Amino acid sequence: MTKRYVSLPDEAETGMREFIDEVDQRLSSDEDTCAVVEDVLIDLSGDREAYERWQAGESVSPAERVRLQSYDPCNTTLESEYYAEKDEDRFRRSKHLQWLWRQFDSLPIADNVEFALRFRRMLANHLFEECGDDCRFFKGISFTYGHNITIGDNTVVHDDVHLDDRGKLTIGDRVSVSDGVHVYSHDHDVVDQTAVRNYHTVVEDDVRLTYDAMIRAGCRVGENAIVGARAIVQHDVPAHHIAIGMPAKSVKIKPGWEDAAVPIEDAGVNRQEQRRIEYDLPDDFEVFDEFGRDL
Repeated sequence: MTKRYVSLPDEAETGMREFIDEVDQRLSSDEDTCAVVEDVLIDLSGDREAYERWQAGESVSPAERVRLQSYDPCNTTLESEYYAEKDEDRFRRSKHLQWLWRQFDSLPIADNVEFALRFRRMLANHLFEECGDDCRFFKGISFTYGHNITIGDNTVVHDDVHLDDRGKLTIGDRVSVSDGVHVYSHDHDVVDQTAVRNYHTVVEDDVRLTYDAMIRAGCRVGENAIVGARAIVQHDVPAHHIAIGMPAKSVKIKPGWEDAAVPIEDAGVNRQEQRRIEYDLPDDFEVFDEFGRDL
């Protein structure tokens, strides 16, 4: 056992639980998500008095007005909002929840680990396509949309991880995702970088992705495998293998699993195209090149 149990004082525990339950209930209701997010961020930021002065028509500076307006996610944009192939209906809600997650992480209270883990776990149940029991999400995690992510039970995602679900991302049970890991589900064409291909990326049960590793779009990391620190996975990693390097290669089978794993020499197969996700854009969609080139 590598961890010990930690508890908060009873009064702090009660207040934390009541607050998270209240936000959870509001997000589960028919109440407008934008309004819920705005309320929560105003109160957590301690800006209710300034907000009410502004709403009452009192004078505020331009900087104050921008700050107060930005508690409402409808007054903001995210990078993924500009992606041509996004599902507009699903993104409308996930954007609001993602804004709450990101802004919460920018607040000092996000350093209160016990509170922050529970708050993010509650948000994950609303934001992700599916989220299992007892997951732990640490600070600085970013997503493309959020709604294309499925995560199993007892998985932990550490600080500053990027989970790209522009395509689809499935992470299994009891997975450990270390600090700085990037898991991708989209690629750009090597000739025309504006051409995007989306994939289903899979990280199976009991995998360890160690710090600063990168998983390329469309790869599968098999159950009980380990991806070494700063490894760049360009191909599937078979179950029970240990893969390291740039690009990552299987160098060892975990002790005790030799009979269950495929041989080292059979690793390194790229099945990316098998997991490609096709999409169509509307016929009337206006195409433009963000680099100013004539397409």
